[in-house]
Amino acid sequence: MIPEELIKKIKQIQIYTSRSVDASFAGQYESVFKGRGMQFDEVREYTPGDDIRTIDWNVTARTGKPYIKRFVEERELTVLFAVDLSASGEFGTVNKMKNELAAEFCAVLAFAAAKNNDKVGLLIFTDRVELYIPPKKGSGHVLRLIRELLYFKMPRRQTNIPLALDYVAKVTRKKATVFLVSDFLETDFKKSLSLLNKRHDVIAVPVRDRVEISMPAVGLIEFQDAETGEIIVVDTSSRRFRNEYGDKSLSRFNSLTNMLRSINIDSVPITTDKPYVQDLVRFFHMRHRRQ
Repeated sequence: MIPEELIKKIKQIQIYTSRSVDASFAGQYESVFKGRGMQFDEVREYTPGDDIRTIDWNVTARTGKPYIKRFVEERELTVLFAVDLSASGEFGTVNKMKNELAAEFCAVLAFAAAKNNDKVGLLIFTDRVELYIPPKKGSGHVLRLIRELLYFKMPRRQTNIPLALDYVAKVTRKKATVFLVSDFLETDFKKSLSLLNKRHDVIAVPVRDRVEISMPAVGLIEFQDAETGEIIVVDTSSRRFRNEYGDKSLSRFNSLTNMLRSINIDSVPITTDKPYVQDLVRFFHMRHRRQ
């Protein structure tokens, strides 16, 4: 039995995303992700006017007649959301928790994919694979993915991004667009991410809260690490502390950005205090210009 509060939340997300995923947004999604490759269709006998560069020399030698390889543009896309729902995601000081933001972000793209008749799948992970739903089509399937994201019971677990990436590589044989959604507190995953990006189109989605970027001056605060349970008390009224905190936060984010850039991974950073649709639109425009 799904709790009434969860049903209400799903409806709110559905209404919000249906407004966000308008004709313009869906068109931008299609222009960026559709037709990004060619897939083999058939081998047929050569006819005058065919491009000689498409001749299949093996079949031609075997049959004694010229044959060509025919390719068609890939129109059906497979989208997979690999979402980190470790304990550190249960944090938010503005509008919503980071995990709620991650769910809504995935919902927007999932509904855009459904409108374009694409397959959508979901992987929820912490320091283990919590749930895997293979890609399928349809808005009903998308609603199930959103329900699983919101209904996931939060264990006090840490994060293992390489494990999740290796799992995606094993279960996703056909080329897919993979959105890796995480707060990226873990740092040792460059090798796994680079390997996965060689076979798939991987896009990183760093999820952050405003306080993780800049600490406000609100006096003494007790912090508990959601993943380790460690508790510390800090004096946020100290300007020196706030400056050091901001510098470390910026340095950590820049290191992540530089690492992603070094292995040709695009990213769409989102925060709990700002609408994310405009971030997605800018991302679409950037990719469209590149193409």
